Amino acid sequence: MTTSNPFLSRVGTGTMVADGLNMVNDEISSSSFRVSQVTIGPNNFFGNYVTYPSGGRTGDNCLLAIKAMVPLDGKIREGVGLLGSPSFEIPRSVERDSRYDHLRKGEALRRGLAAKNRFNRRTIGMFLFTRWAGIFLITVIDVAAVEFYYDVLAHTIMAALFALSVVAAAVYYALVEGFMERISPPPPAICSIYDPRFWWVERIWKLHPIHFLHMFDGTPFRSVMWRLIGVRIGRRVFDDGVYISEPTLTVVGDECVLNHASMIQCDSQEDGTYKSGRSTLGAGCTLGVNAFVHYGVTMGGGSVLAADSFLMKGEEVPAHARWAGNPAREM
Repeated sequence: MTTSNPFLSRVGTGTMVADGLNMVNDEISSSSFRVSQVTIGPNNFFGNYVTYPSGGRTGDNCLLAIKAMVPLDGKIREGVGLLGSPSFEIPRSVERDSRYDHLRKGEALRRGLAAKNRFNRRTIGMFLFTRWAGIFLITVIDVAAVEFYYDVLAHTIMAALFALSVVAAAVYYALVEGFMERISPPPPAICSIYDPRFWWVERIWKLHPIHFLHMFDGTPFRSVMWRLIGVRIGRRVFDDGVYISEPTLTVVGDECVLNHASMIQCDSQEDGTYKSGRSTLGAGCTLGVNAFVHYGVTMGGGSVLAADSFLMKGEEVPAHARWAGNPAREM
């Protein structure tokens, strides 16, 4: 979650945020600016990448879906879900998610939180150890460059080894992620966020090396890194910076184009319930800049998802079709 002014940002009790919430306190024109209070009510659920501005017309107990546009006029929305841009109302929750309600209150919640904290402490230890080992590896390479080659073609060899240390770090973190993917249980199709199988998914997210992969954006080495992690990715794929949250559930065909800031997310946290499913991109597919592909999706060969579009869970895009919008539909 990000905010331009934390002192003017309030979030109500019981509200859950998946990822990428941006609270916008400031408004700027060509001549002036102002800052305003941003208030989110209690018991809300926010999906990924929602931008919430000052004056948003939502109150208590709302669900805002992935990339939903927050309404700025009309009545205060309460007890409903909002989907799309511009947004429209959908049911606040679905009946099958209520099966886990007993884990979100009382003694069951206290036991679940205590167990989750213990699991998280082990994850913190694993994160620190793997990062320490990565820094140690880079340091060894850099020290070797200075120690052994300082007097022999010093500048050229040292520069090469310093560059190698960056590549070695990326490969190391990709291998760590791939190893964790292989020893962890498979992501469940549906479970509570207080289920240990979901905690394993969270652990993988925390160890994800995406920041190290960005140095390879637009190069063939991105595909090599994804294969090390566990993604089934084809040949001659152009990847300018896609994010893949569940490598073992993602299939990318030959000659696909994955533009900058696009995302393939084969999972969802819906109001305390984790859901996942395989998503497949056929050969020659294109994801536009900032396009978002959800779980359980199939894109036929040669199909295109336009920039900034949101392809909802379970959608099947025909071969050579062009879809756009939020939610995405055939153009």
